[in-house]
Amino acid sequence: VSVILHEAGHALYEMGLPAEHYGSPLGDAISLGMHESQSRWWETRIGQSLPFWKHYLPILKETFKGKLDSIDLTTFYKAVNKVKPSFIRVEADEVTYPLHVILRFEMERALIEGSLKVKDVPEAWNAKMQELLGITPASNAEGCLQDIHWAMGGIGYFPTYTLGNIYAAQLFETFVNKHPDWEKRVAVGDLHFITEWLHETVHKHGRQYTSHDILKMATGKEPTAAPYINYLQNKYKDIYGL
Repeated sequence: VSVILHEAGHALYEMGLPAEHYGSPLGDAISLGMHESQSRWWETRIGQSLPFWKHYLPILKETFKGKLDSIDLTTFYKAVNKVKPSFIRVEADEVTYPLHVILRFEMERALIEGSLKVKDVPEAWNAKMQELLGITPASNAEGCLQDIHWAMGGIGYFPTYTLGNIYAAQLFETFVNKHPDWEKRVAVGDLHFITEWLHETVHKHGRQYTSHDILKMATGKEPTAAPYINYLQNKYKDIYGL
């Protein structure tokens, strides 16, 4: 579900760009960081929220009859938000996810500056996983070969996921102020108003403004990681009773 929501976030951004300006900068997304803000928004802020599953858990139970009958909403919500170090980035929880990005960024920097040889990547990867997450992959499949980005030449892409998380959190603060009833609406399956808000705030501008300009126009603030940090602290303090 998280992967579907993530990629759907990308698709909704592309679908929201001005069709009349297709082929020009006004019909294109402004940045990869903003693109990832849309995917991470839908994947985490909506898809891992309690009201989302208040609506969709009964549907899931109906789809997989007999498999989830004993699972209540609170238990399910905590399960999809469980914090535990893991090997695969796309399956990582919100709290440890940034560590996966840091690992890749530091390795890319070392590769580019020449202090790390390609042949030494698996060993360096495993050492960094142990340092940051306290676990060591059993194979390269769950280690340095798990992402497609390096294979396709996407060096320098991974920090856009962290930028996306930061941008999404800042936008979400403003969204909540505009729609204080968002949880009630999502809990009954209403998601269109979210897409409409993102369209008016982000999508329709194409490349008319920079990502930082869009954030400032939408939130009245320069880009800051504070909303993202506050979100993680508040959400997981509540889940874990800290």
